[in-house]
Amino acid sequence: MKHKSVICLMMSFCLLLPLAACGENEVHERQLFSMDTVMALTAYGKNGEAGLDAAIGVINSLDAMLDPELSTSETYKLNHADGESLPVSGQLLEMLRTAYDVYEQTGGALDLTIYPLVKAWGFVDANYRVPTDEEIESLLEQTGFSKLTMTALSGGETYLVTMPAGMELSFASVAKGCASKYAISALRSAGVDSAILSLGGNVQTLGVKPDGSNWNIAIQDPLNTEGYAGVLSLGECAAVTAGGYQRYFYGEDNVRYTHIIDPSTGRPAETNLLSATVVAEDAVLADALSTALCVLGEDGAVEYYLANGGFDMVLITDDNRVLITSGLIDAFELSNTSYTVEMIRG
Repeated sequence: MKHKSVICLMMSFCLLLPLAACGENEVHERQLFSMDTVMALTAYGKNGEAGLDAAIGVINSLDAMLDPELSTSETYKLNHADGESLPVSGQLLEMLRTAYDVYEQTGGALDLTIYPLVKAWGFVDANYRVPTDEEIESLLEQTGFSKLTMTALSGGETYLVTMPAGMELSFASVAKGCASKYAISALRSAGVDSAILSLGGNVQTLGVKPDGSNWNIAIQDPLNTEGYAGVLSLGECAAVTAGGYQRYFYGEDNVRYTHIIDPSTGRPAETNLLSATVVAEDAVLADALSTALCVLGEDGAVEYYLANGGFDMVLITDDNRVLITSGLIDAFELSNTSYTVEMIRG
């Protein structure tokens, strides 16, 4: 079976960073591989090295906590609790709550419990295959975020999570958002005022550039991953892109299967969206929404945005349109003129 996995240094983003001078503008850079992706971290100023040390510590700690295949991880223990209730950490609870809100608001377009289906398609270990209809139907019976319960103990500071025996979840659609959020917090606590992190398709910024200008964040062209569709000029925020072009394979039937699974069918989502970029204050929410919008497709994504708001987005369709919400229209510069730009009006 032929297969192809697209793994880029910056995934759906490339960062356009300035050269920095010495002193408060001194630049500090690190790269690491964590959460199954290459990450690039840049901090400015005299506290940059200490800040990056702290940020990397946060990222690696979360990776160890969330890896569903690591027997010592909190996720693995939840997945193998055989129906028993287990206490969860604050960060894990935050991801569960955010993802559950998106699950309910999108009619199930985001569901953390589809991990067995993701494994069945080979997107966990790159042993790609097309499961049989019978296998998919059987695995779908073990999914359903609504079957998971979160119960507060006395005082409300500790929560127990309970899942039916046989159910497995993965935090892949929110993990990097959580990692970038808390890595930025660690940088801020270390005294860093200006930083930018690229965790795969997740970009998170702290403050603005040392010269006071915005960050330039380029959205990868899903039809030509060597280039950009456009560039956003942004201040402090989270900007997360999801798209089926990031990881996919071709089956023996010569059909292209992407890694974004539709929880309602157990199969790769079939919509007209090539990518969805979400810009928001909360990186966990931005991460969750970017995947959900790809499953919803153009009409569903626009409908969700108009009904809920609280974020901005850039959608790239398979007929070469770039749809942008009003909050980003003046911040976006088109790089590939084969696309046309349309503003989403409320």
